[in-house]
Amino acid sequence: MKTKTFTNWTRTLIAGAALIAASGAALADITVGVTVSATGPAASLGIPEKNTIALMPTTIGGQKVNYVVLDDASDTTKAVGNTRRLITEDKVDVILGSTTTPNSLAMIDAVSEAQVPMISMAASARIVEPQDAKKRWVFKTPQNDIMMSLAIVSHMADNGVKKVGFIGFADAYGEGWYGEFSKAAALKGIQIVANERYARNDTSVTAQVLKLVGAQPDAVLVAGSGTPAALPANALSERGYKGKMYQTHGVANNDFLRVGGKAVEGTYLPAGPVLVADQLPANHPLKKSAQNYVQKYEAAYGKGSVSTFGAHAWDAGLLMTAAVPVALKKAQPGTPAFRAALRDALEQVKELPGAHGIFNMSAGDHLGLDQRARVMVKIEGGAWKYQP
Repeated sequence: MKTKTFTNWTRTLIAGAALIAASGAALADITVGVTVSATGPAASLGIPEKNTIALMPTTIGGQKVNYVVLDDASDTTKAVGNTRRLITEDKVDVILGSTTTPNSLAMIDAVSEAQVPMISMAASARIVEPQDAKKRWVFKTPQNDIMMSLAIVSHMADNGVKKVGFIGFADAYGEGWYGEFSKAAALKGIQIVANERYARNDTSVTAQVLKLVGAQPDAVLVAGSGTPAALPANALSERGYKGKMYQTHGVANNDFLRVGGKAVEGTYLPAGPVLVADQLPANHPLKKSAQNYVQKYEAAYGKGSVSTFGAHAWDAGLLMTAAVPVALKKAQPGTPAFRAALRDALEQVKELPGAHGIFNMSAGDHLGLDQRARVMVKIEGGAWKYQP
């Protein structure tokens, strides 16, 4: 009798322990690490990204989601330090960030070593190309340089531009843009007559601008991002330059308009459709999803506060949200198996409408955007104007 009672009690205890363990696994939180450039030269990009994190879901697939948000101050060393901290101390399942190309490139070694998937909010194709053992852990949401370069070159050719001057950041962003833009320009027979560089924290580009003006280009392309991209435009205006001005999608926020002022009036740039969501034709494939982000962001931060950079963060969140339920079928958060399953699930995302484009990921394409992800925009009256 005692033996039977003991056996039943033991079985009940074991069953209860198993239930508690199972419940603990089911309630495991998903931890998302974020590093953005909320201060420093790229702050005008990083702040809306940070703001957007606050709009992301707190539960996905029935699991609670915790966000650990750090500022890398636009510094590559700090971005790497943040990444390693998120991995080793916070045990994150995925990393979103960083804001800039140099920071994102510097983070790749850390995430690949730890085998933690990363979704970058920076533009250069070098972040995900060519695919290799390290970059298989890395995805990104901004449009590639070549996609935007082709849009600029096509617009230049249609508007009679034969000679162009180039000035870009003296880092991976500027170099990446020059490499892709020079290829695109060659396809249309457009000659690059000047090639200059400057640092993100420079306060003067007088010497570079004198060389640009001296080359007598029909147009100038500034390959910069955020408010520092206004510096060459202001200097060119002061020198009386009257040719066409182009910028990259790295300037698509209101801080750039504020700093550039009259000097950037008439400037053309390619951008994600979200920048002019309300101006898009009713049948545009991104109008609904782009407006959805704009409405959510402006409801939280005020009318006219939205920027394309926050939208890159939003799209990173959408990718994560789409992949997590798939990964949960294979493993529990907080484990190497879950991180690997999440990486695999990101590659399987298909026809996902974001703020910037329709994402179709694959093993060979960790961006997944096509030409639907860009429009041409002109700065008129201190505002963005859609160019059909």
